[in-house]
Amino acid sequence: MTLHLPPSPAQSLLRKLIAAGLEAADPHQALLKSVSLNRHSLRVGRRRYDLSHVDRVVAVGAGKASARMAQALEAILGTRLEEGLVIVKTGHTLATKRVTVLEAGHPIPDRAGLHATQRLLGLTQRLTPRDLLIVLLSGGASSLLPAPVPGVTLADKQRTTRLLLRSGATINEINIVRKHLSLIKGGGLATSTRARIVTLLLSDVIGDDLGSIGSGPTAGDPSTFADAVGVLQRYRNWHAVPASVRRYLERGRRGEAPETLKPGSRRLRFVQHHIIGNNRIMLEAVARAARQARLHTKFILRPVTGEARVAAKQLTDLAKAITEGHGTLKRPCCVVAGGETTVTVTGHGKGGRAQEFAAAAAFEIAGIPNTWVVALGTDGTDGPTDAAGAIVSGSTIARAKKLGIDLRSSLDRHNTYPALKALRCHIHTGPTGTNVNDLYLVLLL
Repeated sequence: MTLHLPPSPAQSLLRKLIAAGLEAADPHQALLKSVSLNRHSLRVGRRRYDLSHVDRVVAVGAGKASARMAQALEAILGTRLEEGLVIVKTGHTLATKRVTVLEAGHPIPDRAGLHATQRLLGLTQRLTPRDLLIVLLSGGASSLLPAPVPGVTLADKQRTTRLLLRSGATINEINIVRKHLSLIKGGGLATSTRARIVTLLLSDVIGDDLGSIGSGPTAGDPSTFADAVGVLQRYRNWHAVPASVRRYLERGRRGEAPETLKPGSRRLRFVQHHIIGNNRIMLEAVARAARQARLHTKFILRPVTGEARVAAKQLTDLAKAITEGHGTLKRPCCVVAGGETTVTVTGHGKGGRAQEFAAAAAFEIAGIPNTWVVALGTDGTDGPTDAAGAIVSGSTIARAKKLGIDLRSSLDRHNTYPALKALRCHIHTGPTGTNVNDLYLVLLL
């Protein structure tokens, strides 16, 4: 990973803060802390597994960080790991020795993902109760594991996913629909095999709900077909999704199609989950780095959610209050927050939620000197762009006007990428190997 930030007087400081967060979110180091092997004893968190009674140890997984996790698992298990397969977003491949790494499309599932998922299921279905299956999950797994239910095609799922991603629905709501159109999500992976399962998760879900991370392929799912129908109706997509999707969900609601694996199921007695990293761990590292830099630091515990531009106003209101001398926080200071916003997209602009957040924040802090706002997707990709996010300052709007760049129009059309690129506001990291939601900073010097 190479961290490229836009030029500014705060560039060096911002680099230290962002780097501290990404380093803390590194799944390789997180997994090494959580898992160890001592002869035949495998430690995962506080649990121990006696491998002398295990025939084979196999690893499968999916997500933007799953290849990095696979590398760490190989380092720990060595030859005790027989084989494995993980699916990553195109461009996020890393070199591994025993685990096969396949690429697939994200955020829209593609045919490569379909074939990769079929190979993964073929591997898990061959395992026996004397085998141990280690599942490596991180953000992005929902898109990377397409396994459509009978009667629903990949194209049908692609259209449904596109509609949901543009609707403003939360990731949890989107995953409710995904689970009920999949053979692998909502506990489907757990029911595909007879092996004992240990799932290691790098959480990209606020609150670390096991059923939401990667759409919970090894977790119980309390949601129902009726809930899935409700999501599509609530966001006015029920009549826009393919007829095959409506038919299947209606069949499920009538009890004519199998439900997802439910909490309390007997199968879940043989499944354990362990979270190795999340947004909170990353934010705590950033806050420590800010304090070490002698900044007065405010760590906002409540996740930043909702529409990106609304969330941006709420966070930048703190910058205004500090500037006006309200509250206890004084310059130089840093506000640290994290979460995951949504964008209700209209039109066909290019951008992402972090860029939308930054562009909206630029208007809120316009004219406030020595003030910067950072919005960063920790996976290194904000929406379908090559930018991880953006940094704006109190002078960004003035600079945009001087250059003839209509940032307001770009924001209104959800086309922030070209404008922020012209303003040299983008953050570039390339694939980071991790994914723990977003990082937001407000820095006042």
